[in-house]
Amino acid sequence: MERKKMTVPEIQAKAARGEKLLMLTSYDYPLALLADRAGIDILLVGDSVGMTTLGYETTLPVTMDEMIHHAKAVRRGVQYALCIGDMPFMSYQTSIAEAVYNAGRFLKEASMEAVKLEGGVEMAETVRAIVNTGIPVMGHIGLTPQSINRLGGFKTQGRDAATAKQLLDDAAALEQAGAFAVLLEAIPDRVAQLIYERAGIPIIGIGAGPHCHGQLLIVHDLLGLFEKFTPRFAKRYANLSEVIGKAFADYKQEVEAGTFPGPEHCWTIKDDELAKLKAML
Repeated sequence: MERKKMTVPEIQAKAARGEKLLMLTSYDYPLALLADRAGIDILLVGDSVGMTTLGYETTLPVTMDEMIHHAKAVRRGVQYALCIGDMPFMSYQTSIAEAVYNAGRFLKEASMEAVKLEGGVEMAETVRAIVNTGIPVMGHIGLTPQSINRLGGFKTQGRDAATAKQLLDDAAALEQAGAFAVLLEAIPDRVAQLIYERAGIPIIGIGAGPHCHGQLLIVHDLLGLFEKFTPRFAKRYANLSEVIGKAFADYKQEVEAGTFPGPEHCWTIKDDELAKLKAML
């Protein structure tokens, strides 16, 4: 069966049919190509690129130009998935006008099809303004990594009634502002279930339990490529760090031993041509 190009309406229709949405982060062409071939519905060019790929300690240093650079690479590898650009820190918090401009950069310069930004009630007017320009927006509440200094680190959110109620209010505000979906990060599963049951738009979880329309994982966590820490909610489906480390070690050993390159890795020249060459010297 021929695959459909995933669009915002198709994402919403799939959720309405009760089919699970598949979402991964993506930061480069090769992995975007593989994820798209595997049938992933949504690829998020996340500002987590700062930690997984650029070596920053947090997502805070990531710039719009860095995000655009990686978003362009991802888009070149995608045929079917919906591509979302993640608004980095200080690209949308200073003013609504700047938020709209930077959201537009993702579409104009990197051919993204939507953007994601962090925040709930306090970001509702910004979301509304971006949506009103024709740019789809995914909201993001719960553990919002751009706010780790206020949150005191990468901590689960909504574990008491008051903060859980705020998360429900945040989700409702984002939906009312026109967000086409909301991402819930690191919140209790029963709180996520309450949001899911009340929402009229797709709810996607990352560390929010099974009661969501879909799930997101950081691709480097899934593949075992990020070793600084592994969140409790992440499942490692492969350990590519071990595989890649062994490949590098084998390469080192063979070069040092003189067994690579072998004859099968070389081009040759006919004996008569080699003789002519030597005669020219």
